[in-house]
Amino acid sequence: MKTEKKRILAVDDQVSNTRMLKLYLERTNDYVVMEVNDAKTALSAAEEFQPHLILLDVMMPSIDGGELAASFQENPKLKAVPIVFVTGAVTKREVEARGGRSGGFTFLAKPIVMSEVVACLKHYLGG
Repeated sequence: MKTEKKRILAVDDQVSNTRMLKLYLERTNDYVVMEVNDAKTALSAAEEFQPHLILLDVMMPSIDGGELAASFQENPKLKAVPIVFVTGAVTKREVEARGGRSGGFTFLAKPIVMSEVVACLKHYLGG
């Protein structure tokens, strides 16, 4: 019996990052990925898409990832959706030193390593 594919919302102002996530994750046949490259449209896209998990860049123009995460958590439809920050603001060593978490959120350091992303998704979503 085939289980439902998990919906992942990838928010990053760099199209190459969201495209890489989408191509890799959808190739596994376990995920459907929606790419959003404009933080201003991310909230409405998330409401419509109803993701199981959000991969969120920290440093974006106009609205940073922290502000956007707060907006997601204030939204009744999205407040239970896990958010994983993907950022170049910290090194992989810093992420490891903090146990992969900061401020209550899971962090993955850029450059993105797909095996780390998949392990993180499996942790939150099972599989």
